[in-house]
Amino acid sequence: MSTQPQPLSQKEIEDRLRELPGWSVDGDRLGRGYRLADHFAATAFVVHIAQIQQDLNHHSEVTLGYNTVALSVHTHSAGGTVTEKDFELAERVQAVAADHGAS
Repeated sequence: MSTQPQPLSQKEIEDRLRELPGWSVDGDRLGRGYRLADHFAATAFVVHIAQIQQDLNHHSEVTLGYNTVALSVHTHSAGGTVTEKDFELAERVQAVAADHGAS
């Protein structure tokens, strides 16, 4: 039986953000923007993010620009708050960002 994700406390969020350079919480969402070499590189990064989201069954809002990608996520089943699931997604995205030349 799976349990519903629980909102993280402000301290837990601050502690986790120290481990994720460039990520921040704005209101009730965890997010980050990346810059890439060009549109093709940004698009390839979005496809990789989509695969991670599929694997985790947890999906963020992703915005694709010419050479930028922005992510914003929270957990709907926890009342639209930031949970461990959001940080798991962020960590997985962060782990592949450099492979795409994202900064």
